[in-house]
Order: sequence, then structure tokens, then C-alpha cells
Amino acid sequence: MIRMPKIQHITAKKLVGIKIATSLADDKTSLLWKRFMNLKDAIQNEVNTDLFSVQVYGENFISGDFDTNSVFEKWAAIEVNNFDFIPKGLQKLIIPEGDYAVFTHKGTAQQFAETSKFIFEDWLPNSDYQLEARPHFEVLGKDYKGPEDPKSEEKIWIPVKKK
Repeated sequence: MIRMPKIQHITAKKLVGIKIATSLADDKTSLLWKRFMNLKDAIQNEVNTDLFSVQVYGENFISGDFDTNSVFEKWAAIEVNNFDFIPKGLQKLIIPEGDYAVFTHKGTAQQFAETSKFIFEDWLPNSDYQLEARPHFEVLGKDYKGPEDPKSEEKIWIPVKKK
């Protein structure tokens, strides 16, 4: 059962990580995370130990002209206090200030499609909100146990604005 989201306003977040261009049809997420986990210990000034999985979609996502072959930017990152030191092989990303609908996904990565379907086909069209062109992200915190664990939890942050 997917619960209704909380609407939260965030200030800009500074992240350090790596990115790839990918699509849902040619998903390279596991390679991205493997590479990132080998580099993350060099990151300094972390806000906490939460991992960020970030998607930067183009205008085609907002307009609804998005399918499994549409290419987007995928990030694996950690939030930092500042960009004073960015280790070799890593890049900076700023998530702009704004409102987000925050959902909790419980279950495996394979079950994530059900949660996404609820968000974009049920909740969003029937809400007082519409998508805004900012990064989407998931926070993999202390309750995240891995992509195959049915008890795993992650927070899904969807950028929104009032209709």
C-alpha cells in the first residue's frame, strides 16, 4: 500500500557524485552505483551518510513525451556542505530549491515500477500539483537495505508546483 505524499519545501542541496546517460530500456544503474561506491570514500564534508539516486529528465518528461528509450541523466551522489573539495572522478550537482512530493517506497527495486505508476498515473493527475522541471531523486537512508530486500525503504522526491 502506497501512502499519500508529504509536500516538502527544500532549500538547494549540494551533491557530489557521478553521472551517466541512460534510459529505462538500457538501464545502467548497477554499473553507476558500483563505480560510485568505489569512489565515495574520498568525499569530504558529507551532510550525512544518505545516498542520493538522482534523475535529471529533459522537457520530454514534463510534456509526457517520454518512453523507455528516452535518455536521461542518472546520478549516484552524497550531499555535502560545500564544494571546497571535489575528488578526482566526481562532479558537483545542485538540486534547486523548491517543493517536492515525498513518497516512501517499501520493497524491492523490481517493485519500484508499481510505486512510480501510482505516483504518475494516479496521484499526480488527481492532485493539486503538476511536475516541475527540476531533478527527481530518491534518498537511500538508514532503512534502505538494498535493491533485492523486500523490507527496504527509500524516499522518493518528485518536484512539483501548484496547478
